[in-house]
Amino acid sequence: MITVHLEPEGQTLTFDTLNTVLQLLHKVGKRQSQALVIRGGELLTQDRKLHRGDEIVVRGVTSRG
Repeated sequence: MITVHLEPEGQTLTFDTLNTVLQLLHKVGKRQSQALVIRGGELLTQDRKLHRGDEIVVRGVTSRG
């Protein structure tokens, strides 16, 4: 199971199977340009593989130009 913490929403989701960061972003309704995906303090690119037991943070980003 993969645990995903959405910030700043404060929501926690779990998924049985996700293969990549891109698939995760689709599941949570975010585009790559809208979020940072973090595992263990490391930023992940959209092609990175996810594994059972991962704790992932999806941190929303906004432009405030």
